[in-house]
Amino acid sequence: MAAVRALLAPRLVAAAASTFAPVPGLRPLLLTGPVPAPRAAFHGSAPRPGARVALVLSGCGVYDGTELHEASAVLVHLSRGGAEVQIFAPNVPQMHVIDHTKGQPSESETRNVLAESARIARGKITDLAQLSAANHDAAIFPGGFGAAKNLLCCIAPVLAAKVLPGVEVTVGHEQEEGGKWPYAGTAEAIKAMGAKHCVKGVTEAHVDQKNKVVTTPAFMCETALHHIHDGIGAMVTKVLELARK
Repeated sequence: MAAVRALLAPRLVAAAASTFAPVPGLRPLLLTGPVPAPRAAFHGSAPRPGARVALVLSGCGVYDGTELHEASAVLVHLSRGGAEVQIFAPNVPQMHVIDHTKGQPSESETRNVLAESARIARGKITDLAQLSAANHDAAIFPGGFGAAKNLLCCIAPVLAAKVLPGVEVTVGHEQEEGGKWPYAGTAEAIKAMGAKHCVKGVTEAHVDQKNKVVTTPAFMCETALHHIHDGIGAMVTKVLELARK
């Protein structure tokens, strides 16, 4: 899972613009879209306006969209931190649809990433094409295979590695350690992109102070759900600290 402060968002948006170029079989992002929904303060009792955070989703479901537990944990921690949140997703067809009871593609189904992401957002969602860096202090990208299939070429921290040369990120450990870190090989992909991988535990977050990027392993680790929740909380806390600077 990755978060990027909007101080560098112009670079991120510029890189993303080329990354989101039309792919054979996929409809390109629309230049126009639904009227952006007003930002919802998910923690209405916050004593003062908090950081303005864009949450970017990639569908609904770990195998073909956003990992729901990660998205939910992000929203809970942002709420507790008094952040002002606006949720986005690309208005494009999913790469494919997975039957989560079987872990296999459902060949006869097609779904839209924005429509699926709206399930998590409770309908309060905006086309990603409408995202403006000037309107936000930070952006957070929950993980899930949808980040690979519907946004970029790999999971969320690799997004930062792809668009910010030399960035420091973490996806946890670099060895599988008997299956505890089943996706440990991702660290090598990060290094191959010219980024630096930093080994961290599942409850920790890594902060790249230079690039204003915060990452945490989340479901890269096979562990209890509350450990993943705590790691996401550490990431959100660091993001909000950066947003205040």
